[in-house]
Amino acid sequence: MNAISSAAPAIAMLAAFACVIGGGWMIRTRRDPKRGWLLIVMAAVLFGNVLIWTL
Repeated sequence: MNAISSAAPAIAMLAAFACVIGGGWMIRTRRDPKRGWLLIVMAAVLFGNVLIWTL
């Protein structure tokens, strides 16, 4: 594995955590709940991609 393929899952997981936090904040503060849920769905997709990459 080269450097970028080793770092990609870690970067994707950081992005997934950021999406969950941001989505939860958007839902909780009622700024834009629809986009908040979309961020949470995107985080789930990123998490699934990381699972596929690592297995």
